[in-house]
Amino acid sequence: MVWHAQLDLNYRHEAKRTVARHLHSGPLRILQSLYPEGDDICHNVLVHPPGGLVGGDTLDLRVHTVASAHGLITTPGATRFYRSDGPWATQNTTLTLEAGARLEWLPLETICYDACQARNHLRLELAPGSECMGWDTTVLGLPMAHLPFTRGQLEQHIEIPGVWLERGLIDASDDRLLNSPVGMAGQRCLATLFFASGSPLPRERKEALLDSARACLQQHPLASTSGATSPHPQVVVVRVLAPHAEPAMQLLRQIRRAWRTQQWGLDAADPRIWAM
Repeated sequence: MVWHAQLDLNYRHEAKRTVARHLHSGPLRILQSLYPEGDDICHNVLVHPPGGLVGGDTLDLRVHTVASAHGLITTPGATRFYRSDGPWATQNTTLTLEAGARLEWLPLETICYDACQARNHLRLELAPGSECMGWDTTVLGLPMAHLPFTRGQLEQHIEIPGVWLERGLIDASDDRLLNSPVGMAGQRCLATLFFASGSPLPRERKEALLDSARACLQQHPLASTSGATSPHPQVVVVRVLAPHAEPAMQLLRQIRRAWRTQQWGLDAADPRIWAM
């Protein structure tokens, strides 16, 4: 069976509290809103009951955050693109932030199973004064189970219109890309963490973001396959290559906690579901 699912999630500020309003069709929804940090920040867990995408499936997620609202979205487990006989499986995510809004986009890793045909698109639309912290982590195959990614394709797309665009196609047959020292060098997990603003970041803030990220990188076992940069005055990006998801996610979480405290004056708190 082919699934077509859509979720519209809206964060609003009502009676001094960020609340989540949502509409869905198909098997894509959020669990109950949680407030472990108080009323200002609404935590939500995004769930897809089928557990993964097969060829022909489409998931569309649209998140809108209004001024003064702060939402945090994560998932209870990995997103899985399963093998396909030909049709593509697609996940489209659009994050729209109004002026003064904040959003944390923190899904767990995406796993591309052998012989999948996967499209994973993320688009951020940021009004001046809004800020979004988020990541994307992808694993090719199941390296810990010795099930490699030998067939299939992944089309990856991350965009802030007019500001930042990263787009690539990973084909399992592209040995040079996957195994060359100037490609992925045999690593099977690629991760991106970003801090994005709807306005140019003052130099002091941008340098502080880069310095704190690089301090975390220097002390981590993945230091030689990771780096931090600012491709545009509105974006700071950390990129990581790893043999599998766990060390990459551990590093991204560490940097996120540092950024959260430094830039937003918030506790270095992880969503509770990550500890379950």
